[in-house]
Amino acid sequence: MFTVTLLTNPDTPLVDRATVESLRNAWGGGDARWLDPGVAAEFAVPAMPENRWQVWEDMQSLKVDLVVQPTEGRRKRLLLADMDSTMIQQECIDELADEAGVGAYVAGITARAMNGELDFEAALKERVGLLKGLPEAVIERVYRDRITFMPGGRDLIATMKANGGHAALVSGGFTAFTARVAEALGFDENRANTLHAEDGKLTGTVAEPILGKQAKLDALEQISARLGLDMGETMAVGDGANDLAMLNRAGAGVALHAKPSVAAQCDIRVNHGDLTALLFIQGYAREDFVA
Repeated sequence: MFTVTLLTNPDTPLVDRATVESLRNAWGGGDARWLDPGVAAEFAVPAMPENRWQVWEDMQSLKVDLVVQPTEGRRKRLLLADMDSTMIQQECIDELADEAGVGAYVAGITARAMNGELDFEAALKERVGLLKGLPEAVIERVYRDRITFMPGGRDLIATMKANGGHAALVSGGFTAFTARVAEALGFDENRANTLHAEDGKLTGTVAEPILGKQAKLDALEQISARLGLDMGETMAVGDGANDLAMLNRAGAGVALHAKPSVAAQCDIRVNHGDLTALLFIQGYAREDFVA
């Protein structure tokens, strides 16, 4: 059996009964279950619909996300999450670069790297080099004044942990930010790159080996093995090219507001929902959420 989930941004509840019932009838599905009226609904189907991606395209025009996945094992016990543009709404290195007066230039490199057009490690070293001389104290100011969390993050982490899950934040960004974000959102652990500083100023270098695509995949495999979980019990979420390896290896890999070239390589694509979408696709209803 497979489960079909229709969902959208909770701030704009656009999933209507007519749309759900029309698709359910077309695909010979079971009774619809509303996970959050106007926001998310699901129903079972006996087989993977052959026209899934055509219908997915049609739903995009309605600002509705469509996910079809095997019903068995939907509830996951490990969440591995990217940070920048996933758990938070910014790219930390772009914000630091803006403080250094090179924001637009660095943002352009970041966009290309996340789209898979540039080698991640080389691009990171180039961008970090442009931060040389920036006061280390700027990090705290950027976190305080510029960083905002992606909606639904606290609900996602708290609900999965309340149901026996483990949450790890794994970023190609910097520990100076992941430590703060992990604590604020309730992650169990975090991994990222370390910026070098001397005499209170950034040196323009980063500790090696750089945490990139392979390191994220390694983290998924290492943490799941440590917890005694098989890969089918894991979920990963990210938006950039350096997330693809872990997204494609996890039991459920979610491309969240991802670059088009990244989303095209993932079976679960969330373009409109927020982080609570990761709960809805596991079958949690709004009343099941832990605040």
